[in-house]
Amino acid sequence: MPLTLTNTLSGQREVFVPTDPAHVTLYVCGPTVYDYAHVGNARPAVVFDVLYRVLKRRFPRVTYARNFTDIDDKINTAAEEAGIPIGTVTSKYIDAYHEDMAALGVLTPDVEPRVTDHVPDIIGMISALIENGHAYVVEGHVLFEVASFPDYGRLSGRSLDEMRAGARVEVAPFKRDPADFVLWKPSSGDQPGWDSPWGRGRPGWHIECSAMIENHLGNSIDIHGGGQDLIFPHHENEIAQGTCAHDGELYCRYWVHNGFVTIDGAKMSKSLGNVRLVRELLEDVPGEAIRLALLSAHYRRPLDLSERSLGDARRGLDRLYGAMRDLSDVAPTEAGDRLEPFHAALDDDLNTPTALAELFGLAKAAHKASDPAERAAIKAAMMEAGAMLGLIEADPEHWFTGANDNDAMDATIERLVADREAARAARDFAEADRLRDMLTGMGVLLDDTPDGTAWRRMA
Repeated sequence: MPLTLTNTLSGQREVFVPTDPAHVTLYVCGPTVYDYAHVGNARPAVVFDVLYRVLKRRFPRVTYARNFTDIDDKINTAAEEAGIPIGTVTSKYIDAYHEDMAALGVLTPDVEPRVTDHVPDIIGMISALIENGHAYVVEGHVLFEVASFPDYGRLSGRSLDEMRAGARVEVAPFKRDPADFVLWKPSSGDQPGWDSPWGRGRPGWHIECSAMIENHLGNSIDIHGGGQDLIFPHHENEIAQGTCAHDGELYCRYWVHNGFVTIDGAKMSKSLGNVRLVRELLEDVPGEAIRLALLSAHYRRPLDLSERSLGDARRGLDRLYGAMRDLSDVAPTEAGDRLEPFHAALDDDLNTPTALAELFGLAKAAHKASDPAERAAIKAAMMEAGAMLGLIEADPEHWFTGANDNDAMDATIERLVADREAARAARDFAEADRLRDMLTGMGVLLDDTPDGTAWRRMA
């Protein structure tokens, strides 16, 4: 069965056909790091983590990039209020994000670019847009001229007239068109900034992702993902920039967006006081239960998180781990055709609710099976299905003794340490250093010895 995805650009479910079947490229918009991650930030991380696993099963090479926006007015404000450099703010919250996502079983993407490392790329892309007649310079700003791109609005289904009429902010008097958007803006003396052909300044939000994609994945990519709230204006603007900077070359083949997260039926907002941070939830709920709850609805639909849904997820994991504990007397063999419905569900526009139903069906079958060969095959199927969803990978006994949180984190640390050792063996020292920094951010100290790498938690 082919993999199908709902492409926001067409509004249709489409068979996924990458540009190069030997190398699939995936980019997902990551967080702006001025605060801790909330469950709305966690949903795309978990959803596209599952898509990443599905793609890796199907294709020989997948490059997954998820960025950090580490220059932003909110970051500037947080740094100014605390009296510290923006790098201190962003490093703190990048480390926290890594720790929170590891607790949810999210795999580390292949590339995690930061905007501040790509300012020369951003300046280069803006220069290309000016040269191609799609951007203009005025009063220290560089703006994209939307009228120069006839397809503008296709992703969001909005016309230019609607965008102009629906503008929420006062239109800058120097814009040629109210819908034109900022690529570069000037920085005052006390604001972070970089030298550019247009004066000292900093990039606009939208150009950042386009430049990082160009640098790490090329002019055209297979899949671009993110939350539904990014369709307009962020992704609409990305298409305009990325297409026009490369003489009309297709920017992205498939646009995939996840739905919103609500809390007890209400939209998350600071005014309602219902913003739920991942690390706050982790104080009371295992990360694996949060992950299961986030996968319980189809990714395109809204997902309501509540004490009830988290409790249901925890009880569901009790059933799954109970089945795995009952199967401890057999070693996994071959799953046979038992996983065909499970994989078919994931291939059908990443239908995780149906895939979870298949996994729970295997657990039910495990309780009924008495033949050792059948039990061994069911165990193999459960392990493979669990690995695809990022579930039931801990020791069942630890789950039931209440030690699962620490042990799940230990398993994550062990995996990262092993990945780092593999990178060192392959002489990929940049990757090894990145993994060391990630582990340091998680409060882990490494000791490289002739017998391998030992680790311990910071005191």
